Amino acid sequence: MFLFDLSKLTEEKEKLHKKMQEKGFWDDPEKAKNISTKANLIDTKIKKYKDIKNNIEDLEVLLQLTEEENDSSQIKELANMVDSLEKEIEKFRLETLLSGEYDSNNCILSIHAGAGGTEAQDWTDMLLRMYTRWAENKNYKVDILDYLSGNEAGVKSVTLLIKGENAYGYLKAEKGVHRLVRISPFDSSNRRHTSFASVDVVPELDEIPDIEIDPSNLKIDTYRASGAGGQHVNTTDSAVRITHIPTGVVVTCQNERSQIKNRETAMKMLMAKLIEIKEEEQKEKIDDIQGDYGQIAWGSQIRSYVFHPYNMVKDHRTNVETGNVQSVMDGNIDLFINEYLVQKKK
Repeated sequence: MFLFDLSKLTEEKEKLHKKMQEKGFWDDPEKAKNISTKANLIDTKIKKYKDIKNNIEDLEVLLQLTEEENDSSQIKELANMVDSLEKEIEKFRLETLLSGEYDSNNCILSIHAGAGGTEAQDWTDMLLRMYTRWAENKNYKVDILDYLSGNEAGVKSVTLLIKGENAYGYLKAEKGVHRLVRISPFDSSNRRHTSFASVDVVPELDEIPDIEIDPSNLKIDTYRASGAGGQHVNTTDSAVRITHIPTGVVVTCQNERSQIKNRETAMKMLMAKLIEIKEEEQKEKIDDIQGDYGQIAWGSQIRSYVFHPYNMVKDHRTNVETGNVQSVMDGNIDLFINEYLVQKKK
């Protein structure tokens, strides 16, 4: 299934470029940057489409010439060109599936250990490594916004900001509960354990939306940052925790030295989560949202990672599976992400 509307993209591009020519466009640098970035992304997408179209036409001409001249020496080279072009088309096809309003945005990904103590916290740490490796393979940048160490080992919870084109569009496929089955290295009796961790994914909003929230619905706490950070960690109460009381949504940020910046980032995270719940509950106003965010975050498991008695990772939504568990834990999760995106568009 290939979704690409060239005329619609061209029209959107022209509108954005017209905005960029308006007087006073750069008076608001952040807004101007966001519009420029969006325009550049559209320009890149249109260029990719035209490049692929030209490559197909060039290849057709070469194939025709080879047939006419009956030149078998070119067949191997042509086969390589066809293979390369097919991969290019497949990559572009997947990019066209990312047509959501926030798909091109950076991504805020949070991992929380489920019940199970050290075993679950170690599983959370393993998932942290998996997503970090995935991001590195995509040449995305990863910042740790919040980090809470486990009691003995692993991680209780961690929040990452993953920066890169379409980061949210891809990683939204990872939202849900991830289940691990293995012989626990923390069990002296070598028994098999089942552990759970929840992954939450929201887009990084370019700016805080103009949505009113009743201040009485917010509980804002400041505390001393902990975990890996910088010299400011454990020296000032710069970390910020915001709770949206009606929904129970809690966001935290301790990445920045400034409490003001941490609060701004936390508000963006909160808004993204509330917008998500708003869309799911089809509410018109944020103040009307009463959903239990804990239920939304934990949901049913989306994927199982089995290390014992056999090796298999299976996605329960798409039935895609692989026996190469180590490859998956090294960040090779595109087979699950891609199939999820394809099925969502059917």
